[in-house]
Amino acid sequence: MHNFNIYLTMLVIFLAIDMLWLGVLSKNLYKEQMGSLMAKKPKWSAAILFYAIYIFGLYILVIHPAVVDMSGLSTWWKGFVFGLTAYATYDLTNLAVIKNWPVKITFIDLLWGSTVTTLTTISVLYIFAR
Repeated sequence: MHNFNIYLTMLVIFLAIDMLWLGVLSKNLYKEQMGSLMAKKPKWSAAILFYAIYIFGLYILVIHPAVVDMSGLSTWWKGFVFGLTAYATYDLTNLAVIKNWPVKITFIDLLWGSTVTTLTTISVLYIFAR
């Protein structure tokens, strides 16, 4: 049950930070940069699946080892690398294969993915590894 609580906490933290980014801080950025590439409405099933899988991977590869070993000191950068790698996979692939994929969005997303993942990692460690 403890592992499930950690997972749910991670999901809530990540979603809250990401919704702040998507809904407030960068509200029009993606529409302006991506134009006709964007769907009029998001496919919520795909978004939910992304969040569930992403947080699961972050938990298995970064958080669980840190909580079990109480090795939080270096864990923040592992969260950063996990976020950078995952977001780079998406954005750099899009840049490689989608005509007119905005380079600006690629760089913003790489920074954002690293940031939101690091913030989630630090928050969860603070809550559970004390």
